[in-house]
Amino acid sequence: MTAADPALRRAAIVGAGRMGAGIAESFLTEGLDVVIADATPEHCEASRRRLGERMRAHAAAGLIAPEAAARADEVTVAHDIPNAVRDADLVIEAVTEDTEVKRAVLGVCDRATSPDAIIASNTSSLDINVLSGYVARPERFLGMHWFNPPEWTPGVEVIPAAATRPEIVARVVALLQGIGKRPSVVSSSVGFIANRLQMALFCEAARCVEEGLASPRDIDEVVRSCFGFRLPYFGPFQIADMAGLDVYKAVIEQHQQGFGDRFEVPDSLRRLVDEGRYGTAAGGGFYDYADGAPETILVERDRRYAALSDLLKTEPPIEFDPGDGHPA
Repeated sequence: MTAADPALRRAAIVGAGRMGAGIAESFLTEGLDVVIADATPEHCEASRRRLGERMRAHAAAGLIAPEAAARADEVTVAHDIPNAVRDADLVIEAVTEDTEVKRAVLGVCDRATSPDAIIASNTSSLDINVLSGYVARPERFLGMHWFNPPEWTPGVEVIPAAATRPEIVARVVALLQGIGKRPSVVSSSVGFIANRLQMALFCEAARCVEEGLASPRDIDEVVRSCFGFRLPYFGPFQIADMAGLDVYKAVIEQHQQGFGDRFEVPDSLRRLVDEGRYGTAAGGGFYDYADGAPETILVERDRRYAALSDLLKTEPPIEFDPGDGHPA
């Protein structure tokens, strides 16, 4: 991991709650030195204790190596933010999603770190350009959106501010890749990408329940076993290319007839269909495909789907309760 950027060896996590502790574990298991800070000295000690307990439990379950779990004992606890960040190469602010709290914490981090340190705010929705105004050197600041549970979820959204230097983004992306994550660089917007898509799905799912179409349990099963089954391997544009963009256009038009402008054919999709770029079968859609590539892709798709199907036969869905679920 340090081969990706040997200058990023010491990470300070400010805010060691559920997300901060998971981020700390991700770094610790890959060999980074970690210092944590929390609201009070008592919170700091409790956070270190919980982190050690969780990592030892993960080791007992065979999820991480015992020697990785032992690194929890090497975590440094700082009882105030300046001491936590003073020698850090990377500072991750992971406090509550409150703009005023982040303003205060980021200001302290900015004043106490070395000029070369990178400062990141872990946030799921706040405007990164606004947050960048809370540091005196916004060129070394960016957003990071880790997902719960951060120690296992591979995706991390990296969100540059307008003033962020490109090399800072590149270093953070390399660091995340070096610890086994799958970073994506996205622009600052409400919900960024993941939450915008996730909230769209949830709102439609809730409407289906409210309209009496299905129970929460059955809708969850549809998502898990139908289109959700494909999502570990392919994103929405890849799936659309394989299905056929002309088919997608027709289906969206049917939805628009039934639901109004909540569903509307995107201009990009309409333009590709007009150009005859229907997807893999046509040699091009949202992606370009070399000769023979579609056949290879489909065979590889089927191999992965078969393997996942076999896995799911031995790993049934986790049940929350014996009922069918009901709208709140």
